[in-house]
Amino acid sequence: MIKEHAETEHFSGTVLVQRDGESFLELAFGSADRSEGRENTLDTRFGIASGCKLFTAIAICQLIEKGEVSFHTPIKEYFEGAFPHFDESVTIHHLLTHTSGIPDYFDEEVMDDFEDLWKQTPMYLMRKGEDFLPLFQNGHMKFSPGERFHYNNAGYIILGLMIEKLSGMTVQKYINKHIFEPANMNTSGYFRLDRLPENTAFGYIDEPDSSWRTNMYSIPIKGGADGGAYVTGPDMLSFWEALLTNKLLDEESTRLISEPHVRVKEGVNYGYGMWLNLPHKHHVMGYDPGVSFHSAYYPEENIKTVILSNESSGAFAIMKLIESYFNR
Repeated sequence: MIKEHAETEHFSGTVLVQRDGESFLELAFGSADRSEGRENTLDTRFGIASGCKLFTAIAICQLIEKGEVSFHTPIKEYFEGAFPHFDESVTIHHLLTHTSGIPDYFDEEVMDDFEDLWKQTPMYLMRKGEDFLPLFQNGHMKFSPGERFHYNNAGYIILGLMIEKLSGMTVQKYINKHIFEPANMNTSGYFRLDRLPENTAFGYIDEPDSSWRTNMYSIPIKGGADGGAYVTGPDMLSFWEALLTNKLLDEESTRLISEPHVRVKEGVNYGYGMWLNLPHKHHVMGYDPGVSFHSAYYPEENIKTVILSNESSGAFAIMKLIESYFNR
């Protein structure tokens, strides 16, 4: 089914399925580098866009376990005067669950093209969390904290800055040391677009005239707390295993990560950095120009899936094919 779909739809990426801890499916399609004819393999690194918000949420929970901060800590305690129009009751919990009401630098209710952001602010200047602050810090609240869910990238930028203040490390170095290393994600990381390591897929944007271009000028030059890490399929499976066996967090914090904290819509909730279709699906996803990513854990069937693509769409359809197979 997947091979047929990939051929028909020209899917580019990797698909991995694990069942009861054993490999069930491993497939690779398309090109990591179209110019050089380098093909994607199971060990190719792919960008995952917002899929790495879960890494940021885990990092915050680790610091909470150490007593550095709490879910109910108001952000004003660490950013006095930085956000003049924000409600003073906005907490870490609100940021983690996209219920803060703060303005976003990319508001999906009013914008639909991520590339539009970089027409006035060159993407090659977006190298760290502080670089995003001018895009939203003087904005006004959209609604009162806790009132509703509204997906918000800026909230995770602030969480990343909190990680840096509390740990004394950049958010990228913190996640590498305290999440990637203990999870044996040995080939994953936050890489600059102009310094991608070997065996990394370029992200591709297909144009209406059948031409294409890479996403070099379409996303921030380096990923951070709200998105932009690179992982391999095997590394992402290792991540799920580490999370589910309490290697990254204690048992209580692991439960909190995957507990529904806010209703998004009928049948869909949000935990901390994780989407929840309870009781049968915990998942993360990411979309950017040249990036399409879905990864899920299905507790009832003990199935883990990873779909990575270096094109702007494709992962969702593959995920649905996998689910249709196991739901026969």
